[in-house]
Amino acid sequence: MFDEGCRQSAMNGDKDAQYELAQAYFKGEGVEQSYKEAAKWYTLSAAQGHTQAQFHIGWMYYYGEGVEQSFKEAVRWFIPVAEKGDETTQYNLGLMYEYGDGVEQDYKEAAKWYSMAAKQGFAMAQFNLGWMFRTGKGVDQCDAIGLAYIRKAAEGGYADAQSSLGVAYFKGSGVEQSYEKAFEWYTKAAEQGNQYARYNLGMMYEFGQSVDASNEEAAKWYILAANEGYASAQYRLAWMYRSGSGVEQSLERSVELFKASAENGNMEAQHIMGILYYNGDGVERSAEESYRWFKAAADQGHEESINNLSELFAFE
Repeated sequence: MFDEGCRQSAMNGDKDAQYELAQAYFKGEGVEQSYKEAAKWYTLSAAQGHTQAQFHIGWMYYYGEGVEQSFKEAVRWFIPVAEKGDETTQYNLGLMYEYGDGVEQDYKEAAKWYSMAAKQGFAMAQFNLGWMFRTGKGVDQCDAIGLAYIRKAAEGGYADAQSSLGVAYFKGSGVEQSYEKAFEWYTKAAEQGNQYARYNLGMMYEFGQSVDASNEEAAKWYILAANEGYASAQYRLAWMYRSGSGVEQSLERSVELFKASAENGNMEAQHIMGILYYNGDGVERSAEESYRWFKAAADQGHEESINNLSELFAFE
């Protein structure tokens, strides 16, 4: 707990007291909460090598709390923490080097930090490092090593890795093709809320891949993904509402879902919206809206939309 003796020790240069005082200001315990004061005391403690203070001031620079946001300063404070073995900081440094946040983008350096965290069992680092091996970013390309890291992350419970492993089994990419194992990994990821896995489970139920075909089960998984804004799931679900497959038929709901999917960038849904507006099917007929949606799909390379623009709107 904060007391005035802690403040006096902090003012006398005690790095542990400076850290405790910073914590008090950060949380507002015993003092008026102040990120600015917290940052001041974290910095003084961090400058003397206090690892937790370095960690906290790094994140304050990352988010701009109490200091002007600076990824560059965040990296400066993260590095000594990561070098002392903190896997979370190692992972975040990997991200910053991979995407060039506060540092020059450097895939090799990103792979180095991911590798340090991955060796400590940090699942997200294992997953990212796995993809670096699969794509050859910062490391020599190797599918086998990449999949091994992704599998470790999946077995560690990381949903994105479970979904990715499901895709590998579904396609037979680097592993022996197996719809059964794809279904198993998709299910693990979907139950944790991974929208891509939920969509893929819906597809497997709709088309009866390793399971008995069931439009009802397909719709259940599509709905979960669609409610989170997943465009492909919104598109598939729109067709189910249009035909009444697995759900109660509703042309109104179908149009809503086609539109939501189109607005989220799905070019097939954009093409359908162009058709619906051109024909006045479930919406008020509008040449202007029809053109807008055909154009959106055409800009993504949709051939039928390109042809429709040319034929229906004298598109050049």
